[in-house]
Amino acid sequence: MKPHPLIRSLLLGNRSWEQFSILLARVSLGIFFAVSGGNKLLVPSHTRQMYKTLVGAGIPFPHFMTYFVSSVEFISGCLLIIGMLTSLCCAALIIQMIVAIATVQLATLPKGVSVLDWLDDFLYLPETLYIIILIGLICSGPGRVSVDDRIARALGYLRDKNYDIG
Repeated sequence: MKPHPLIRSLLLGNRSWEQFSILLARVSLGIFFAVSGGNKLLVPSHTRQMYKTLVGAGIPFPHFMTYFVSSVEFISGCLLIIGMLTSLCCAALIIQMIVAIATVQLATLPKGVSVLDWLDDFLYLPETLYIIILIGLICSGPGRVSVDDRIARALGYLRDKNYDIG
């Protein structure tokens, strides 16, 4: 007996929407990081706030790091939007998010709470969720609507439409 398509979709998802979800995740995170990094680079009040945050976290060379971190966010975000060097950009942003969690965000979590409450607060951090989505993009690839896909096709790395790597 063949299951009803709606039941099958509820249980197993719908692969026909998979490329859309990859595109949505990649572009939305790309826009977020491009805007965030751009603001830190181009808006003096945001640049000062970023500098103060880095000084408060004890990051060495805070003046240089203010511009470096902001540039990585901006450039990686822009490249994610078009889907170019996606895995490299995701890796760079994951490193930044880990540093942000370790140097700033962990100190904001409440002390003396149960393990489950602490885990709940930790998983609620935006940086944690960004890391999870970025790992998903590394695993899934940039999707068909990307510069990376066009380059891979031009170089003959894709054999068919199912993304079998040859």
